[in-house]
Amino acid sequence: MSRFSEDIKVGLQRDPAARSAFELLITTPGIHAIWTYRLAHRLWLAKFHILARLVSNWAKFWSGIEIHPGATIGRRFVIDHGNGVVIGETAVIGDDVMVYHQVTLGSRENIRTKRHPTIGNQVVLGAGSKIIGNIVIGDYSYVGANAVVTKSVPQYSTVVGTNSVRHTVGSYSI
Repeated sequence: MSRFSEDIKVGLQRDPAARSAFELLITTPGIHAIWTYRLAHRLWLAKFHILARLVSNWAKFWSGIEIHPGATIGRRFVIDHGNGVVIGETAVIGDDVMVYHQVTLGSRENIRTKRHPTIGNQVVLGAGSKIIGNIVIGDYSYVGANAVVTKSVPQYSTVVGTNSVRHTVGSYSI
């Protein structure tokens, strides 16, 4: 199965409002942003950095979703209602991740090394959540709407609020 077919299939599975593959194809900015990111990422890896950034900025203009071409994104990545999503240059996103609108994967430091978060496999990032810094969100975790996460969380965690309270069994309460 091609990556495009896989994207359409997972989009239909995860978006109850999508009635057909054709509708998803022509009306979903998240899927357009992901496809444009893939082109920009290939250009980035080939050291065509300025061209990659131009492609990325074109996608941001049309979709409202900003994905730096240097970011690393796994398979079956879905951005639902993606306006305002920002994914930084050194962010790493695993497979089967779901992201809602206004999510930021940002940095706390102005350095040229790994400074953005790593998101594990099968993670859900709720609307408005901010994951900031070189931290890890473990596999199978959920980050609630408007959560601000600045510390790593283990797999199978649920994260809500602002990140300042210690780990609790079965979830990460912040």
